[in-house]
Amino acid sequence: MEEQEPQDDALQFNSRVDLTRLQKAVSNIKSELGKVIIGQQDMIELLIISILANGHSLIEGVPGVAKTVTAKLLAKTMSVDFSRIQFTPDLMPSDILGTSIFNIKTSEFEFKKGPLFSNIILIDEINRAPAKTQAALFEAMAERQITMDGVEYAMEPPFLVFATQNPIEQEGTYRLPEAQLDRFLFKINVSYPSLEEEIQILESKHEQKAKVEEDLVSALLSAKQIAEYQDTIKEIVVEKNLLKYIASIVDNTRSNANLYLGASPRASIAIMDASKALAAINGRDFITPDDIKKVAIPVLGHRILLTPEREMEGLTAQQVVKQIVDGIEIPR
Repeated sequence: MEEQEPQDDALQFNSRVDLTRLQKAVSNIKSELGKVIIGQQDMIELLIISILANGHSLIEGVPGVAKTVTAKLLAKTMSVDFSRIQFTPDLMPSDILGTSIFNIKTSEFEFKKGPLFSNIILIDEINRAPAKTQAALFEAMAERQITMDGVEYAMEPPFLVFATQNPIEQEGTYRLPEAQLDRFLFKINVSYPSLEEEIQILESKHEQKAKVEEDLVSALLSAKQIAEYQDTIKEIVVEKNLLKYIASIVDNTRSNANLYLGASPRASIAIMDASKALAAINGRDFITPDDIKKVAIPVLGHRILLTPEREMEGLTAQQVVKQIVDGIEIPR
């Protein structure tokens, strides 16, 4: 009997966090999106991770690679409020925040909430709005609250921003400030589909005929369930040597000869939180070095700046992050 007790303890240790329901929910979401979206598995997984880690995501890619439709359909799988805002150069803060209107009956001003008061916000072409509107959005993203006429309005959880931008067309755009970029958990780079995937896209579109894409996707999660899964993520175990591994990666960005600007401690926290969510999706209640390596590029790519010399040579931030990660010894 004495020899069996350690085995029982080991079994209890292995099931410290019950991830069965979370894993099933993620699998069901991927299946629902798979009814419409062909390929783009990395983008879908990173967006799901951002929801579990309670972080915003910036999606960058050329027009037509399913950035907007993926984010829109992902929001459809959740029974929460959804708003889509098209950013334009003439968009004013009141267009997204709302405005105070004088009520003749009460002789008082009433605040009419704008489209930003929602749970999942899809912002198309985020870099087209001017600085004033970006500043209004920034407070909501950073503090999850909006201040209007001296009154603070808290955003109802979950509050997540999915923003898209086109990396090619820069005419009529405004570069996002570094502080605002830093508030995005991920910057997800979306590439073209492969030839095989493009053939599947054509076949799927042909078979759908007059069906509306949104009608093919069902709501699976409530706001309460999302909050529950976000709390579950916080219970994922992180060993001290892996915390040191994360810190070493981020610290290296601050002393790297290829970089003009390194990442802040917010990046370290983002890597840890994203790694926890990735581990949970894969059914593990602990993170591994592979989890960290997988999320490091989308977490760090938009938080660092290359030196002008390296930029002129054609080096990318993603390549530098990969070099840094590959150059640091993996903890054993």
